[in-house]
Amino acid sequence: MAIPSVRLATPGDARAIAGLSRDFIEYGLGWSYTPERILRAIRSRTTNVAVIEDRGDLLAVGIMDYGDAAAHLVLLGVQPAQRRRGLGRHILLWLEQCALTAGLEKIGVEVRADNPGAIGFYAALGYGARSRVPGYYRGVVDAVRLEKVLGSTGVEGAG
Repeated sequence: MAIPSVRLATPGDARAIAGLSRDFIEYGLGWSYTPERILRAIRSRTTNVAVIEDRGDLLAVGIMDYGDAAAHLVLLGVQPAQRRRGLGRHILLWLEQCALTAGLEKIGVEVRADNPGAIGFYAALGYGARSRVPGYYRGVVDAVRLEKVLGSTGVEGAG
């Protein structure tokens, strides 16, 4: 099955993105990425909120903030029924290409330490572990901080 195209989110996507975050990313932590917070990200001049949808159903989302020299992957999620299809990789490579085009040097991301599948996903795409941050997520769950240097790791031509 072909992967649908990545597009920038619109305000109408905010509720579905927030629900995906609440149910499958922030589970056990409370709800931080509310529809209002997602709307602020969609409207931000320094953030891309990218989605993959099919026939009106949100399949995957990625949110990346862009700074002067580095980008920060804020959120990446795929609906559970859509996992293992390459959607997360597709949206992440799209966001990485945006960062590379902007002339940024690296991308950072934090991942729940209790999610070895996500850590492995990022490692397979060239992200290296930099540190562990105790209690990063609301004092409850540790994070693994990862980083990818752009330009020398095969991001060119992605997307």
